[in-house]
Amino acid sequence: MTTVESPGISAGATDADTLIGLYRTRMNKGRATLGELFGRHVELASDGAWVTGEEGRRFLNCGGYGVFITGARHPAVVSRVAEQLARHPVGTRLFLEPQAAYAADALVARTPEGLERVHFACGGAEVVEAAIKLARTQGRTRLVATEGGYHGKTMGALSLTGKDVFQDPFRPLLPGVDHVPYGDAAALERLVATMPGEACVVLEPVQGEAGVIIPPAGYLREVRRICDTQGALLVLDEIQTGLGRLGAWWGADLAGIVPDILLTGKALGGGVMPVSALVATPEVFSVFDQDPYLHTSTFSGSPLAMAAVRGALAAIEDDGLVDRAQVLGAQLLTELRTIAVRHFGAAVAEVRGQGLLIGVEFTEPGLAGELLIELLEQGVIANHSLNSHMVLRFTPPAVLAPSDVTFLYEAFDRACRAQAAQYFPSVPTH
Repeated sequence: MTTVESPGISAGATDADTLIGLYRTRMNKGRATLGELFGRHVELASDGAWVTGEEGRRFLNCGGYGVFITGARHPAVVSRVAEQLARHPVGTRLFLEPQAAYAADALVARTPEGLERVHFACGGAEVVEAAIKLARTQGRTRLVATEGGYHGKTMGALSLTGKDVFQDPFRPLLPGVDHVPYGDAAALERLVATMPGEACVVLEPVQGEAGVIIPPAGYLREVRRICDTQGALLVLDEIQTGLGRLGAWWGADLAGIVPDILLTGKALGGGVMPVSALVATPEVFSVFDQDPYLHTSTFSGSPLAMAAVRGALAAIEDDGLVDRAQVLGAQLLTELRTIAVRHFGAAVAEVRGQGLLIGVEFTEPGLAGELLIELLEQGVIANHSLNSHMVLRFTPPAVLAPSDVTFLYEAFDRACRAQAAQYFPSVPTH
């Protein structure tokens, strides 16, 4: 096949102009515009907590939407993946493949007791779809999710994602889907009581894309009780919150509950491979157990991804990253709150977090986005929140060194000072 290059574009060019041109003409015009908005930076390499761009400029990665709890290219993950790549990266799906079996066993060993069956996929939305299908096999045809929740953008997952701006262009979505306010157990109980034995409840232990919304104490236990009373299945979407992000292996552990289905992903591939997983009780998984061809995916459980899973789980445990996330998260939350309030005062609605999932909510529209851009100029990558434009989000790795933490504080302070001067020019900055 002959490759035809665009005029003026060389195959190995990595400058921003060339890449923006390719994004605009070959990928997505909107994504090209975002690249320009976010400073025209080019990412070329990563290691630990740092991303290296063009001309060797380095950025502290406190973004990544929850992927990098182990940092980038953790040696335990890279070594397993490299070894597997050299031996057998993709399986036939007819023979028994060791990496998948051992990865599933390692994951079950770290999930709440009673969750024993694993289905692997590549992305988070895929396991949300698998959960919906499992619920159907159990007669739970009514789906209940929460307002502001985020579960992905494939059609089934999108039906659960509680944001009209993502749903409207693709309606009609799945029928039989209802949304209730997050954190309102009474509203959930009233709704599920109208569909006894037919409901599947899907929610996050902490809402990430909604802007780090932490539910009231005891909420998840109440949700578990309601599901038990009304014969509903409970799916806990821990794709972003699991694997130590909240300072525990799972948000389920913090709440002291066991869902019927737990979903994980993002950090599961150790920042090296895209991989996700559904982990269910044997009872709920039973129909999939009976027919292995009922729900399949070509790259489900690929040996290369499974090697990454084994490396990631080992790295999190061996390096004590769960406890590290708890301790470091508490420190970051206190200092980031102090810095934000010092510069913005009452324009800060709240700085909240659990472990290494931290949100800074503002009262002024546009401020979170402008601060995100300013942080990039100061050398720190953070996240916007897809379901809340008022919240700037930090999801740093648990491998931050003391010098990295100092860099983050200083960069955040500079960024806040610069933005406060723009928004409140008559107020002296400190």
